[in-house]
Amino acid sequence: MINNVHQAKLQICEIGRRIYNKGFAAANDGNITLRISDNEVLCTPTMHSKGFLKPDDICTIDMTGKQIAGRKKRSSEALLHLEIFRNRPDVKSVVHCHPPHATAFAVAREPIPQCILPEVEVFLGDIPITEYETPGGQRFADTIIPFVKKTNVIILANHGTVSYGEDVERAYWWTEILDAYCRILILAKSLGGVNYLSHEKSRELLELKQKWGFSDPRNTDEYKNCDICANDIFRGS
Repeated sequence: MINNVHQAKLQICEIGRRIYNKGFAAANDGNITLRISDNEVLCTPTMHSKGFLKPDDICTIDMTGKQIAGRKKRSSEALLHLEIFRNRPDVKSVVHCHPPHATAFAVAREPIPQCILPEVEVFLGDIPITEYETPGGQRFADTIIPFVKKTNVIILANHGTVSYGEDVERAYWWTEILDAYCRILILAKSLGGVNYLSHEKSRELLELKQKWGFSDPRNTDEYKNCDICANDIFRGS
């Protein structure tokens, strides 16, 4: 439960400015939500630049997607956010936008390679790509269900990214890390190639990740016999 709703709206406006200034949400792109109670979610409006939001622009919806407060219409993609909240009770905020480098991978439907940057291994891990579905409806929202419990950031095929966390700042944080990583990958590839960490060094990072309290499916019994650096497509092998 969030008691200071006005402060919560200010936080959404601040993250909106950040995704706009970073070039993650052109024109009216993107949407942000913040859950303030069991059945109430603050939501950015449709057809409004995220770089120029004011607290009065933020509406309130219930967990079915029905708008219950606000003078501007809710985002058309709110159902995606609600599906994440339903599947992840620990999540309080969701950020969806179109960061260009990560979205390039979404358009190419190119899996994000692992075992390259230590920070990415620790903070992100595996970044899945959904099946494509027309944005806005429940079928679109359902595309995240196979992945939502295993990660905090997902690439939406031919669309963009969605990330989520315990507050608006953390929800946005995953997106910024991901796009920086994707930019590095593209630049490195243009220089001639990408060097991968060994299985052993990658396993050391996963052990550190577990020690620091970050979950990763690769640290579970389900994946104990899997290649933790499965990068076949990007490698070109």
